[in-house]
Amino acid sequence: MMAPMQFGLYVPQPNISVGSREIVRSAAGALAALPSHAVDPAFELSRSVLCAADAAGFDIILFAERHLGPDLEAWIMASAIGAATRRIRSMVAVHPGLWHPTLIAKMAASLDRISSGRMAINLVTGWNEVEHRMFGGSAMPKDDERYVRAEEYIEILRGLWTTTPFSYKGRFYDLDNVELLLRPATTTPPDIFTASRSERGLDMVAKHADWWFVDFPKTVHNAQELMESLKRAIDDMDRRAARHNRKVRYGFNPFVAFGASEEAAMEDILKLMMSTDPNADGRKIRSRVTPALKAGCVGPADKIREQMLKFRDLGIEVLLLKFVPSLEEIARIREEIIEPLRDTSSRPAPLKAAV
Repeated sequence: MMAPMQFGLYVPQPNISVGSREIVRSAAGALAALPSHAVDPAFELSRSVLCAADAAGFDIILFAERHLGPDLEAWIMASAIGAATRRIRSMVAVHPGLWHPTLIAKMAASLDRISSGRMAINLVTGWNEVEHRMFGGSAMPKDDERYVRAEEYIEILRGLWTTTPFSYKGRFYDLDNVELLLRPATTTPPDIFTASRSERGLDMVAKHADWWFVDFPKTVHNAQELMESLKRAIDDMDRRAARHNRKVRYGFNPFVAFGASEEAAMEDILKLMMSTDPNADGRKIRSRVTPALKAGCVGPADKIREQMLKFRDLGIEVLLLKFVPSLEEIARIREEIIEPLRDTSSRPAPLKAAV
């Protein structure tokens, strides 16, 4: 039997949300004081959408981290939302070099205990160099050295979550009898997700990560080419992980939009985006949104479900969905995707994944 398919979503924030009036309003007013007793509209939207997602059966939230921008801080958001939800996991992004691993180990253990063992880490090895310098990041490693640092980071997190006192000597970190007097909520440490596409980065994933968000070349022309690319990438990662006697699990990030056809769904998204931002550049928006068609999750609901089952048959267990954040869209995804596909979780695995 195959593992049940899991569904995730991004926290609504200016850097990843489309078509949301609340997000546009939050970003536009980020440099101004709020009215008396008011709460930031991005947080209000996030709380309502993510609590609804929790009730709708979504499994995980990604709190993306962007310091140089009007986004609310990821760990603050995750703590506020984690205390308000009951079953959904909070996956919080971390940039090594901006946060010391000993601090993140305690922050993660704290969030895990507050949320009854429902936290995970999204380790981000890339960076915005200006942001990195502006927010006090340590010296930036050159080329593949950032993956060495990421490996040390993961080893330290897991060491601190399981051993006290903990010492470590590496190329980037030197710890001597560090005492983390707070363990995560469960004996199994929080999962570590990551994404990478370089050779050295893929080796880092194979040796250390629990989950890999599979990437695909932006040169693919359609969903069929995308599926073939994903299969090659997964087969390659399976081989890399097997050399270390490990098994990496897989996630993917499709954009979801419903409509009578792919074209109708995309036109609806474009109209919504234009209506929420009067200064939007239609050509730029179209260039950003059009690649979403390649994942095959735009159009009629039955076609979207069929494509998602193909992802599952490839070995992808988590679909981190991108969509216009609203209560209406949460309800529709629950009715059209989550509930119908939960019923397929007992279907036997195919002998060989087909694309």
